[in-house]
Amino acid sequence: MHISGNTVFIPGATSGIGLALALALHAKGNEVIVGGRRTDLLARISAEHPGIHTIQIDTTDPSGIRRAAKTVIAEHPALNVLITMAGIMRVEDWTRPEGFLASAEATVTTNLLGPIRLIAAFIEHLQTRPDATIMTVSSGLAFTPLRVTPSYNATKAAIHMLSETLRLQLAGTTVTVSELEPPSVATDLMPGQRDSDFAMPLDEFVTEVIGLIERDPDAREIQVERVKFLRYGEARGDYAETVAAVNSLDPHGR
Repeated sequence: MHISGNTVFIPGATSGIGLALALALHAKGNEVIVGGRRTDLLARISAEHPGIHTIQIDTTDPSGIRRAAKTVIAEHPALNVLITMAGIMRVEDWTRPEGFLASAEATVTTNLLGPIRLIAAFIEHLQTRPDATIMTVSSGLAFTPLRVTPSYNATKAAIHMLSETLRLQLAGTTVTVSELEPPSVATDLMPGQRDSDFAMPLDEFVTEVIGLIERDPDAREIQVERVKFLRYGEARGDYAETVAAVNSLDPHGR
């Protein structure tokens, strides 16, 4: 993905990493469309950030995804970048079914089925563009699990392997696949995460991400330095120590 000259759709970008990335990409000379469920937040974004386009979309609703995709493609036919940002993260207790089942199902629907359905809605159009990108969003916890968020960890691990496999299937087309792998970032994804001593400041994270894209437009995995501790524990040979460290130090980490 080149850092400028794109038309970018980011569903799940009304706050947190999604909104910060949308604003940074717009500042770099991209046309950006922000998607989200809450129309009040979308209206505020439009008012506060002229030039940012918005559309209502619920990524847990298959028909809503299809409707939004048709609108985005019709209104922005140059669309060539899809960033599947929407996600949730919840604490779960898997020692009893009433402590996790509803949360696990919601997490799978949002974090895994959402991106799959989004890609299905846009893949045909993206292949008509001369230079297109699907950017998935996994997590450092796809590689090193946090004990209290099993469904989140699992869905992000699935997103990683989905990204790897899509890259193989789309080889030879005009569509590339890039995987953004955040560490714990100071957002409201989890209660207390915004104020966590372990969370990377949001502006620092997005600045580093933009720099990484700018330096290497063909990067398969976009990794800020802070996430590499989680990403490469197994490769370093200290996976057990990495898991222990994450679970002893960071109750809210991503």
